[in-house]
Amino acid sequence: MQFDTKIAIVIRTDLEPWQKLNVAAFLTSGIAAAFPECIGESYEDRSGTKYHSLIGQPILIYGADRPALSRALERALARNVKPAVYTEDMFKTTHDAANREAVRAVARAELNLAGLAMRAERKVIDKILDSGSAASSLTEATHDTNTLT
Repeated sequence: MQFDTKIAIVIRTDLEPWQKLNVAAFLTSGIAAAFPECIGESYEDRSGTKYHSLIGQPILIYGADRPALSRALERALARNVKPAVYTEDMFKTTHDAANREAVRAVARAELNLAGLAMRAERKVIDKILDSGSAASSLTEATHDTNTLT
């Protein structure tokens, strides 16, 4: 099935594995909150045990260095795509209000991005991420490795 939209999560490659997973989880929750229509139906196994709904479309995960993350943020904003952001300062906080304050305290150009997530039309996401370009410094995580690169 081909979706009209694409969800992309871009995570800084120099983070520790636990940090990458933490960033991916928080950023995914931002997409779910902003786009409730992307949530699928709830799950149920053959025994009748019910489970929560999940996002109902593929999520592409990319790795990037700091400059590529900043470039992706600027390209998203230039195309009127509002991203979810996670900054390195947020690793030091313990609650949502402190996370927001950590972001608010820094000008956009100075954000120490750990990751960002966005959902938009497929072609728009491709342009933001410069997918397919030989000059792109983003790397897409593969299903084979199950690691974020």
